[in-house]
Amino acid sequence: MKMRIEKAREYALTAALLLALFVMPRTARAQTHAAAEHWVGTWAASPQMPTGENGLNPADAGFENQTVRMIARVSIGGKEVRVRLSNEYGSTPVTIGDAHIARAGKGAEIMAGTDRQLTFSGEKMFVIPPGAEVMSDPVNLGIKPLTSVVVSVFVPNATGPATWHSLARQTTYISGAGDFTANSNMAASKTTHSWYWLSGIEVLASARTAAVVTLGDSITDGAASTLDANHRWPDVLAETLAKNGAALGVLNEGISGNRLLHDVAGMNALARFDADVLSQDGVKYLMVLEGINDIGWPRMTGGKYAGDKVSTEEIIAALQQIADRAHAHGILVYGGTLTPFEGAFYETPDGEAEREDVNKWIREGGAFDGVIDFDEVTRDPKQPKRLVPADDSGDHLHPGDAGYDAMGRAAAKVLLHEAQSGKARSRPR
Repeated sequence: MKMRIEKAREYALTAALLLALFVMPRTARAQTHAAAEHWVGTWAASPQMPTGENGLNPADAGFENQTVRMIARVSIGGKEVRVRLSNEYGSTPVTIGDAHIARAGKGAEIMAGTDRQLTFSGEKMFVIPPGAEVMSDPVNLGIKPLTSVVVSVFVPNATGPATWHSLARQTTYISGAGDFTANSNMAASKTTHSWYWLSGIEVLASARTAAVVTLGDSITDGAASTLDANHRWPDVLAETLAKNGAALGVLNEGISGNRLLHDVAGMNALARFDADVLSQDGVKYLMVLEGINDIGWPRMTGGKYAGDKVSTEEIIAALQQIADRAHAHGILVYGGTLTPFEGAFYETPDGEAEREDVNKWIREGGAFDGVIDFDEVTRDPKQPKRLVPADDSGDHLHPGDAGYDAMGRAAAKVLLHEAQSGKARSRPR
């Protein structure tokens, strides 16, 4: 009997060892695979509140039994992709009846064989509560860097005023009645230049891949850039990084009219910081270009923002807050100097003096891990308070495509230099 028990123990031990030999490598491989990949943002747009202009734009009127087809160019690629939809500013639940993603063709077309249905927690239909954001389940859709994708959303019920991003500089196609999410070429009853509900696109990427958020106002949003051309300065940044083999997604969180300390168009930068920066997946870097609207809007004679005047010290304090909050989460922060605006609709001599004081602090204050001197690369050497004429869109505030090109390359130069010099590191939390 004793011998049988010892033999049984011997067999059990042998079986356990064999099991370990077979199971442990698979477990180790699974852990290695999980550690080698993570979700990283490849595209983003900051949600905005409808304007309340009595239905003068589709966001105010909302949608019902319609398909909205939107196009976005990603920055980095991957084999798996997922999508974020936001009802942050909706006052009623939004029912997503169907949603699809595909690689983009011409106009409203999708490339054959690339259409993928999106589900949310395994469900084709999903209701987004007011104030909420939802993330789709991952789908297998191989996309390369700088690829344009189509996201189509069908809403069967009345949405009420829709959360949107007003200045997309990209054509969006809106159908008549019906679900056309899977149609290869959707006929549109109308087009706009805004995005609706779409707030982010993410890819499953290697462990070395990260993202940079560009936080700003209309100059980051791409105002006055060529429609459907992807020529905002963050687009140029993404192109330059990709051409140099940098594994960095670029997330454009610019809002036209945005300010640091007061709500004008979208929530002020301090209020939206958590959602637009900290909640983005894979963020390692932050570029900040904010403050010109804080200087300009309150100085408009008879303007409704006259009571919102802020001092140089208040602008500096707000930028310091952004840097400190990012550093607390291990994010490296780069400050962008404010670009020239002499001749713009809200420029004044004392406003120009304030811009120069803020820029001096950005360059010398030590709050940032690096400085992107947008002022230097866009100003006219002969009239340094003005944009270079060739870079000026014509309103003396927003650069045109040439100006955005200079800005994007300047931003990429800073990031690439940091990476090549070995300085790119996360601050301790």
